[in-house]
This record gives sequence, structure tokens and C-alpha cells, in this order.
Amino acid sequence: MWYLCVFYHRLLDYRRPEVEALTELFAGPGSGESVEWRMPENHHADSPFHLVRLPGDERLAAQVANRSLLVKGIYELWGHGTTYEELEKSVMEYPDERKLPFLTPESTFKIIVDSFGKVISSQEQNEIMQSLTYIPFKGRVNLKKPDHRFFVMETDDYGSNNGLPPVVKKTIFFGREVGAADRHLLPTYQLKSRKYIGPTAMDAEMAFLMANQGLARPGKLVYDPFVGTGSILVAAAHFGAMTMGADIDIRVVRDGRGPDCNVWSNFEQYNLPEPLCLLRADNNLPPWRPGLKEMFDAIICDPPYGVRAGGRKSGGRKLIKGVKEPYTVPEEKRDNHIPSTAPYSLAECVHDLLHLAARMLVMGGRLVFFYPVLRGEDGANSRATSPQFPEHPCFKLIASCEQILSYRYSRVLLTMVKVAPYTDEIERVAEERHREFRENHQKWMEEGNLHSAVFEPAQDAKPDRELKPKYRGKYV
Repeated sequence: MWYLCVFYHRLLDYRRPEVEALTELFAGPGSGESVEWRMPENHHADSPFHLVRLPGDERLAAQVANRSLLVKGIYELWGHGTTYEELEKSVMEYPDERKLPFLTPESTFKIIVDSFGKVISSQEQNEIMQSLTYIPFKGRVNLKKPDHRFFVMETDDYGSNNGLPPVVKKTIFFGREVGAADRHLLPTYQLKSRKYIGPTAMDAEMAFLMANQGLARPGKLVYDPFVGTGSILVAAAHFGAMTMGADIDIRVVRDGRGPDCNVWSNFEQYNLPEPLCLLRADNNLPPWRPGLKEMFDAIICDPPYGVRAGGRKSGGRKLIKGVKEPYTVPEEKRDNHIPSTAPYSLAECVHDLLHLAARMLVMGGRLVFFYPVLRGEDGANSRATSPQFPEHPCFKLIASCEQILSYRYSRVLLTMVKVAPYTDEIERVAEERHREFRENHQKWMEEGNLHSAVFEPAQDAKPDRELKPKYRGKYV
């Protein structure tokens, strides 16, 4: 069955990949690739209204909607039209065998009038509900806990300068709700009420989206090699996954801001299972013993790329350049010793991350991480002209979702699936691809100049904002 999937109008690039990931989570391996999409007539790709066909029954649709962060609801579409007369004709043509089981005298129901791009007054809502007399509702109205919820959703034929995706014609949908999102999640986990956060703490909504892309669920082990204040692991733990983390700064994972304000207190605050362990570890020199592999079900992280916090690796500049010999920390200073570190370029960091994931992820495991992108001179997505995303022979890229952060800068959430076992030959090919990637990498990223690329004024004056449409999506 084709369902009407109504999204929240935000993080547009993330919407479909999240539904496909959750389909994979609840319906099994390979099911995400069988999800089909199409747009309602006269609707733009950035519209919140999409038609979707899932490889399962209504229970799958309800599970996907309830777990999703960006799906407002999934509906069995009974009819649609550009006027209420066309809507009535469309609903009347919908098969009775599909409608009548939800209109019985024993059932309770509620009708909700919703809109996008316009405001409908209470009086207009009542008039719309009273006009639905052609639908033979026989049950009782229950506004608190109805058995069935029906929605009338209306879009307006507004112009293109109000910040919303353009719509050619007004459209009205009528449908029965199959599943709806749980929007109590984000207020509970919002960062402003969390005990321990830092300058790079991941936004709660994005952390949960990353956990969904990583298919976090009970019985799975999720690892974050750049754990920081633990925001991503908190989201994974909420969905029942076991968690582990590491960070090069021992003060972050051990001390925090005191005994009652640290990574552990974040899990205690939400009554979540604590991580199995938090390691002081260097992504460039991982602590895993030789021969250990295929341990994690997902690696979900936000690598440092030099805007709010630069990447660091063990060694120090003098030690790496050979000016200073390796040293042994005296026994009496080991408890409080902070090892020297040196700058860690993004290209090297991502290479080490892919190497770690190829070795430590189970087959079919997911690697989910952010990767920075410099936008075009006009503020448009420059991915088509920029170097390709990092690659590895063990992985298949299944989703890339852009989040615009500024006029000149955005980041892309990459989701990769492990499709090949890690071997010595694979490691050799990966090293060759890494060298090619470094050679072709843009200088602003390779040399660690991302901060100046973001914060320095553009050389060319920006175009007059008044002459540009407010809508920043793509027109098709």
C-alpha cells in the first residue's frame, strides 16, 4: 500500500534516509532498499508530503513513525484533491472494504484539521469537519484517546518568497492515521537541561538521528571514538543499545567538571544504562590488541574538523618530527600525567576512522559520521564539484545527508555499511585510496584551514539578499 508520509519541515536531506534506515531496523536486512517514494502531483521534492510504499503491513508503518524524529505521521490516504469537491469525489471512490472497518458503531474517532503554509481558524476547522458528512462515521467522538484518528491536511498555493517550498496548486488530503511520532523525546533530552555539555556537544535531535542511522537497538554494541560529553551514546542508550566510548583527552572522560558533573552523570540523569567503558584512547594509535576484530555493531561519531575543536593525536610536534626522543613517564607521575598531543588533520583522522571501522565492525555493521563540506560562492551545495567523499573497499555508502551550518559551510552525515571482510589485501587497497584522496583533497581542508574558510569574510561581496527568494532549496 502507498501511504502518505508527512514530515516535519526541517533537515530536509535527512528525512527519507531516516525512514529507510528504520525500515531496515524493523523489517530486516535489505528492506530499506525496497522502500519506494514518489511525490504527490504538483508538489516540490522539499514538500513535507511524500508518498511511500513500505515492505510490510501497517505495523511496520506505525513502528517507523513512532521511532522517527522527522516523520510527523504516516496515513492511509483515502482521498485528495485541489478543492473540497474533488476531495469528496476522491474519498467516495476509495473502496468501502478499506473504509468501513474503521467507521463501525463500536469504535471511537477524532478528526483533526491541519495545514502547511497557511493558518486555518477554529471556525474554519469546524466548518471543514462538518462538511465531511459524506463519510459514514457511526462511532462516538473521543478527543482524548480515540480508536482512530482522521486528518484533513491542507496546503495553500502560496508564493515562493515565504521560506517554504513552492506549491503549484492548493492540495487537500484526507486520511486515517497509521502511526505518529513521539515528540516528547526531544524536550526530555534537550541540551539546555543536561548536566554535562561542552562546546562540541551534539544537538539532541541530531544525536537521535545518528542513532537511527546506526540502527541502535537492544542487543547491539555502539562505539564512539570521539565521545566527548557522550551525547551520541546517550541517544544510542535510550534506544536500548550497549555503548562504549573513547577520547584522547582523559580530563573529559574521567574528570568532567567534578564528581557530579561528568559523562556518567548524563546517563544517570536520564536513568540510562552506563557505557560498558570509556577509554582514554587515540584514534591514530588505537589500543585494541592484535587479532581483535568484528566487535561493534555500529560506530557513530562526530570527528573533529577544526571549527570549534581541532583534532589531536598522541606524540607532540617535537616527538613526531624526531627532534625529541620517546620518553617514559615516571611511575610517581602516571596518575595525573597528561600526554603530549599534536595536530591531527581531517584527512588522516577519517582514514584512521575507516581503518578502525573496517576492522572492528561486524559484517553489515554501520559507520555513521559527519564530514565537512565547503559550499559554493552563491551559498549553494558544492558537492557536485568538490572531491568525492572518503572511500574504503569494505564499505558501501548508502546515505549522505547535508546539514547547512552557515552561508559558506555545511556538514554531511555519511552512513556506510560494511559489505566486505577486512583482509591484508583490503588494507593495502585502502592505503592506496587514502593517498589518492590526500593528493586530491582541497587545500583548505587538508591544511586545517577550515576555520578560516568559515569565519573569514568572503572576498566577493554577497549578493543583495532582497533580490533572492527566501526559499533556499532547489527549484525543479
